[in-house]
Amino acid sequence: MNLPLTLAAAAWGAGAGLLLGRPVHRLSVEPDEPWRSACPAGHPFGGWLGFGRCRACGGEGGPPVAGAVLTALACAALAATTGLRPEAAVWLLLAPVTVLLALVDLRVHRLPDVLTLPLAAAAAALLGLAALLPGHAGSWPTALLGGLALGGGYFVLFLINPAGMGFGDVKLAVGLGVLLGWYGWAILLAGALLGLVLGAVYGMGLVVVRRASRKTAIPLGPFMIAGAFGGLLLGGLTS
Repeated sequence: MNLPLTLAAAAWGAGAGLLLGRPVHRLSVEPDEPWRSACPAGHPFGGWLGFGRCRACGGEGGPPVAGAVLTALACAALAATTGLRPEAAVWLLLAPVTVLLALVDLRVHRLPDVLTLPLAAAAAALLGLAALLPGHAGSWPTALLGGLALGGGYFVLFLINPAGMGFGDVKLAVGLGVLLGWYGWAILLAGALLGLVLGAVYGMGLVVVRRASRKTAIPLGPFMIAGAFGGLLLGGLTS
């Protein structure tokens, strides 16, 4: 493990995560509602990045500590397993976006297009650049095919059970498929299955403690992201 790289990645993640409080608050709305532009007390927010706490009243608009901790841990783990390979920069740049998506989905069961679609495009473009650099450990064509494969798989699941899965999950799957596909089909399958298993375990746990029924919808995005995170760690260690 490259300790200086890991510490630098953790610092980057913590700094980026602290700025997620405001976008989490602004994006956590129902599909037919406009993005929030004010704190819970009605004081307007300026810009999209920043702490969740309102300067005017101190009201909490988002979870800056949770965002900072999650992003710091994710970035540190990704840097530790990937090392100095070019794709490490891609993981570190996109990690805050995935944490933001997970936090929004946990709040309102929604994965906004303004995040999922740019995530897929950025993953494809940045990994294309990484593939041009020496020392990378992945395949850009397989990454692109992975996005199509995982997105297509989730689209089939959506058609089978649209009540249990949102179309935002399908769009998220495209970006996550690109990331996982970089390390090959085995990592793609492992990350995808891990996400589904984590979601299923969470759902069954809620049923067991009687906080939900079998028909209750759960936010699948955080578990898809957690599965992809596990897949990338595995890919970094074995590639």
